[in-house]
Amino acid sequence: MHLETDVLVIGAGGAGMYAALEAARAGASVLLADRSLIGRGGATVMAQMTVAAALGEQAPDSWEYHLSDTLAAGRGLCDERLATMVCQEGPARIREMDAWKVGWARNGEHIAQVQAPGHDRPRCVYVDVLSTGPAVSKTLRTQLNLASGIRRVGDLAIVDIVVHDGRACGAVAVHLPTGEPVTIAARSVIIATGGLTRLYRRNSASLNMGGDGYALALRAGAELIDMEFVQFFPIGHLAPRLVGMDPIMWDPFRYKLGGKLLNSDLHEFEDDYANADARSDGNYVLTRDRATYAISKEVEAGRGSPAGGAYLSFRHIPESELRRSFGPVIDKLVANGIDLTQQLVEVAPIAHYHMGGIRVDEALQTGIAGLYACGEAVGGANGANRLSGNAITEAFVFGARAGQSAAKNALREKSSWPDEAAAPAVSLLRSGDKRDVPNLAVAVTDLQALMADKVGPFRTEEKLLEAIAEIDRMSAELGATPPSTGESFDPLLIDWLDLRNMLQVAKAVAVPALARTESRGAHQRDDHPGLDEAWTLNQIVSLSGGETRLGRSEPISKKVSA
Repeated sequence: MHLETDVLVIGAGGAGMYAALEAARAGASVLLADRSLIGRGGATVMAQMTVAAALGEQAPDSWEYHLSDTLAAGRGLCDERLATMVCQEGPARIREMDAWKVGWARNGEHIAQVQAPGHDRPRCVYVDVLSTGPAVSKTLRTQLNLASGIRRVGDLAIVDIVVHDGRACGAVAVHLPTGEPVTIAARSVIIATGGLTRLYRRNSASLNMGGDGYALALRAGAELIDMEFVQFFPIGHLAPRLVGMDPIMWDPFRYKLGGKLLNSDLHEFEDDYANADARSDGNYVLTRDRATYAISKEVEAGRGSPAGGAYLSFRHIPESELRRSFGPVIDKLVANGIDLTQQLVEVAPIAHYHMGGIRVDEALQTGIAGLYACGEAVGGANGANRLSGNAITEAFVFGARAGQSAAKNALREKSSWPDEAAAPAVSLLRSGDKRDVPNLAVAVTDLQALMADKVGPFRTEEKLLEAIAEIDRMSAELGATPPSTGESFDPLLIDWLDLRNMLQVAKAVAVPALARTESRGAHQRDDHPGLDEAWTLNQIVSLSGGETRLGRSEPISKKVSA
């Protein structure tokens, strides 16, 4: 099957849907492709909490203040052009979503805003306690239904970007139900596939967040930036058993009610790890990187909870206040046998977000002409640590900017589809043979355990060297061609393609993590504690002859870009 479009958007989460809408608004034909249902996969639909934007609805605010907090969280490594774009354009996108009836919570006539970790004032909007992401996704799906010029195709896994004469001109995909190759000619291509947190054993990601977009970009010749910075959400649910609820649901409780983190001695330990750059409203002290550090160090010191985390306590909050703030959620917790007025829950860090990603310019274009990226697939804006609430904001802002840029490029470029440039990826899909291979599903689980244990929140040279050696061994064992069951729907082929991407991206994380001999933001080296000013550098990952290469560059400031 061969398809043609002006703009191909790969990934249909919040960023991808926004990109498709903006490209169509600009007059381009759009093909929105996703390996799952359109608007039902990715990170946005799973997000439960808040969205940061300097609306000034609850307190005087400006995008400059938001930018200051974003740069402080990024520990000197933010690309200020991209960070400025998020903070400056975020309010307009929030108000546009409001006009689309997303349902932002109200405080009287004003959009309600709460204060999240790292912010100096109430700045974060939300829809409902645990419903922000689903409401955003539903709203964008509705806009897609109303838009013209957007073709939506699910069950389509992109295998490779097609590049000819240094320009992206489409992609090769596999249709999952049939296993058939699909070629897609496009004048512009946007990668909106999200992050890589599926690489870790404990993660808050959907199943399609294994870093596919990073691998696609690398093989197309684009560069990645800041890949060593993986954000671990500090209070992912650990115990008791919780069914039908997201493991990262506890933050809204803490925003509103001031839940206490306690160690095994029932000592509230957050203040022991706070420092001068922590922003606090008196209830919620630590940014995510420092809270992850605090919990991990308490466990390491033998003061952890029985399941290996920390206690989270709301026992100081009256039941009436719990129910007034979170009534339906309290009922769901009770159904799980959890009474917050009596019980402590156990929480521990969980892989949640990736600060690194594809290196882009202000137009969201990569180093390859015609190839763009948006959302969590983009690296650079967040530096060493993302400020709470910025993820959905950047999905909106980057999605819109990438869609606009891709459409402008597509409408001025002539169509060019060279079959020979697509031939290697098509041949790969057709090369599968029936042969005995290791259990690929088990190999994915092994890789997740390896990344958690050796390339997790706290790293050492020894662990990282072991991880790289094991990743190389697994890559060699995987081989250069996929196995096949010979059936139309071929899980062996899909697992092989997934594992190929995951191994490539895992190495792109481990190699710069080994090189960065300091602790900064979400990258913590037990053998190199403390921030080193000499490492105020971004690390750049690329492929050369199939090998991972590492370079360095100075962080880009607004003054330099101007």
